[in-house]
Amino acid sequence: MESTRNPRFGRLIPAMVTPFDENLELDLDRAQELACRLVDGGVDAIIVNGTTGESPTVFYPQKLELFRAVVSAVAGRVPVIANVGDNCTADTVSFAQDAGQLGVDGFMCVVPYYNKPPQEGLYRHFKTIADSTDMPIILYNIPGRCSINMEAETTLRLARDCDNIVAIKEASGNLDQVRAIIDGAPADFDVYSGDDSATLDIMRLGGAGVISTIGNVAPACMKEIVEAAAAGDWEAAAAANEALLPLMTGLFATANPILVKEALKLIGFPVGGVRLPLVDATPEQSATLAAIMSEVGVLA
Repeated sequence: MESTRNPRFGRLIPAMVTPFDENLELDLDRAQELACRLVDGGVDAIIVNGTTGESPTVFYPQKLELFRAVVSAVAGRVPVIANVGDNCTADTVSFAQDAGQLGVDGFMCVVPYYNKPPQEGLYRHFKTIADSTDMPIILYNIPGRCSINMEAETTLRLARDCDNIVAIKEASGNLDQVRAIIDGAPADFDVYSGDDSATLDIMRLGGAGVISTIGNVAPACMKEIVEAAAAGDWEAAAAANEALLPLMTGLFATANPILVKEALKLIGFPVGGVRLPLVDATPEQSATLAAIMSEVGVLA
């Protein structure tokens, strides 16, 4: 796979945070404002209600409200990808059918968490979902949150057997596995970094870009990295990456999205707090984050 091919969903795809009001209810107006801010910041697509969007504590009816609001605000300017993945195959199929009626452009589906299925179970889970819809699907492999890893062979089976499984967000941290997927996948299958800090390494292997947390806060900075890498200007990409790396890692000093929401507050675009069992940033965490943001030039 060549980086020069234009990926279906582009190279910079923020996993959008979910704004809440002072009562931690959905703030749909703010969600629409954030979506527009991201589009204006140069992102190529938006993922709604992924991990960074607090998917575990935003329930199905609220997810649908959120998808509908973001689709309306974006108004076709970039693709909107709905995270519909769950650890129950039947629930995912049912929910995807509901979400698919709202005008979204694709789905993201995470490896089933907690159940710990074998690789054949993973294959059948995703194939069942893919067979139930015409929507393009991005797989999401994140062993740190799911307790199991989807192996390269399973990803490649799905990429070959399901025409509408078009990409994977790889957050395994295993570059050998990422390389095996990139080298073995069909030519039109895209591999995205699931970690901002791994983006450059994965694009060097032929990856498409990143599904990004930092893209909520500094989309233009992250866009500079992926566009330079895609153009083969590795020197410029490495320099831009080095400059932004302290914030890429700093945002994960505690559980995501605690600090990305705090970062948006610090730059003057508050999106509310986080729902339990997550807790808001401490004053000490906020001060450390502000210092990092100043260091990288995101905070004046």
